[in-house]
Amino acid sequence: MRRKTRTPPSPLPQRHGVDPVRVRLPVDGPWATVREHLVERLSGAGPGAVEAMLDAGHIVRADGRAVAPDAPYEPGMYVWFHRELPDEVPVPFPLEVVHRDEHLVVVDKPHFLATTPRGAHVAETALARLRRELGIPTLTAAHRLDRLTAGLVLFTVRPEERGVYQTLFRDRRVRKEYEAVAPYDPALALPRTVRSRIVKERGVLTAREVAGEPNAVTRVELVEHRADGLARYRLVPGTGQTHQLRVHMNALGVPILGDPLYPVVTGPVPAGDFRRPLQLLARALEFTDPVTGAEHRFRSGRTLQAWSSYGEWAGQ
Repeated sequence: MRRKTRTPPSPLPQRHGVDPVRVRLPVDGPWATVREHLVERLSGAGPGAVEAMLDAGHIVRADGRAVAPDAPYEPGMYVWFHRELPDEVPVPFPLEVVHRDEHLVVVDKPHFLATTPRGAHVAETALARLRRELGIPTLTAAHRLDRLTAGLVLFTVRPEERGVYQTLFRDRRVRKEYEAVAPYDPALALPRTVRSRIVKERGVLTAREVAGEPNAVTRVELVEHRADGLARYRLVPGTGQTHQLRVHMNALGVPILGDPLYPVVTGPVPAGDFRRPLQLLARALEFTDPVTGAEHRFRSGRTLQAWSSYGEWAGQ
């Protein structure tokens, strides 16, 4: 049985709170040089990008030495480099720290701020911003919220403890409560538990319900409603499928306000468009700390704008 090779630590520091990219060269392959493999593998970087980084000494080995432009191919070799950061529109809303100790940081994330770097959102993410603002380069996310959803997100401080906190979410030992603003339907009998099978295909913006064994469970409760036809709902997910709450609310005939995908696809919301945020909030997190044994109950202090000031949210 082959022993798993230990991944060496990065020889490069973070930049703007963002980790360098790590690439491991395949054990088998037809490439004569490191450059040939990286040009093929990183084709999305653009013509000449890999060559320029090699010439500048920006691609390094595990010992921090620059990879020579003509370096021969070494199977299993690790290399690191910093990608060019995309031009990002700053998200002009604060990221509020709800709790901080030697193990955890819990924050109240605003709408439009991605949780972790991905695609066009890299430095303008909750993780990168927190690393910069708190000075904790080891910070990692234990779970994620969609960019358009506001509310509570848990980050871990110590890399060696990240796994046990992630396991809490994987094993559904965290009670999560959400709040949403959506139309009021007096004919909709609530509370109820919605169960369905949801699939999300790669490259498709929306998830959809299909026949089959349910893999998505959501408890939906009516908190209050008012004369203008809006209502505030409490959503308690029993599972964590992509877009689950949005799909279930849409299936009930009360789609969440500001949703660019359900029931009609009008998105994705472009960066810099901060109008009409999705009226979905991760309101509460409750769990037993697997490291300290403490009982944690965190609650967002945010108010969904369409409920507090519908005209302002709608741009009227």
